[in-house]
Amino acid sequence: MAFTAKDVMALREKTGAGMMDCKKALTDADGDMEKAADLLRERGIAKAAKKASRIAAEGLVSSYIDGKVGVLVEVNCESDFVANGPKFKALVDAIAKQVATANPADVDALLSTEIEAGKTVETFVKEQIAIIGEKISVRRFVRFETEGMLADYIHLGGKLGVLVDVAADEATDAVKEAAHELTLQIAFTKPRYLTDKEVSADVIEKEKEVLKQQAINEGKPEAIAEKMVMGRIKKYYEENCLMNQLFIKDDKMTIAQLVKKAGANMAVNKFAFFVMGEGLEKKNEDLAEEVAKQVDAMKK
Repeated sequence: MAFTAKDVMALREKTGAGMMDCKKALTDADGDMEKAADLLRERGIAKAAKKASRIAAEGLVSSYIDGKVGVLVEVNCESDFVANGPKFKALVDAIAKQVATANPADVDALLSTEIEAGKTVETFVKEQIAIIGEKISVRRFVRFETEGMLADYIHLGGKLGVLVDVAADEATDAVKEAAHELTLQIAFTKPRYLTDKEVSADVIEKEKEVLKQQAINEGKPEAIAEKMVMGRIKKYYEENCLMNQLFIKDDKMTIAQLVKKAGANMAVNKFAFFVMGEGLEKKNEDLAEEVAKQVDAMKK
């Protein structure tokens, strides 16, 4: 039995599954709408779609390095229990490797890549949702490809992750050690920029206005406040720019000095860090409220 694009849309509206999944189900069901819907349920895809409205604010940040390619990825789920489970960890690892291999432009492009023969990442994730039983979403990733070397660090089993790309004439032990120290520094201080040159003039002007007003609010005359701003801007650079920061293990040394001390003309090309769940809305329901909801649902 033939089917049309309208049939695909109708099946999608009915089940909440993706367009390609609906098309494949209709093909396998020879155009039979009910049979196609059953196939989607059997494959766990329709079940996964029902979970789409849930809040996924737990999860893991993970890293993967293969030679000159490195990846940092965040994948979210609904509970810390699932996040710490082996199936979810295996899923996150598989996605990180897929980013390294496929080099997608963004999350949407990643989801459309083929992770197994005839299976996209989107379908792979939906299958895992059916198995694991929670909403799962790939939130973000970065992929570095370098001529130098890469270093990574995952904190607290996936609550925070760091990826650093460094250049050096040779990957000596001193360079490797310095690269590792950089990952720890970034995890602890969470810098916004690599150097002060990356901070835009607009950002600095806005910061100056805030700092000046702070000084005036402290009772300082405007002329004195102006002078205080310059000192506080230096502090802003030290707090927000990695190379300007004081080394957390030796505050007599800046990160720039740490890198120089490593030798081999070491330099930092770029870095990235993710804090798991940062900025996401989290579900906040107490046990009594949850029980009340379940009781009400049983009465209906």
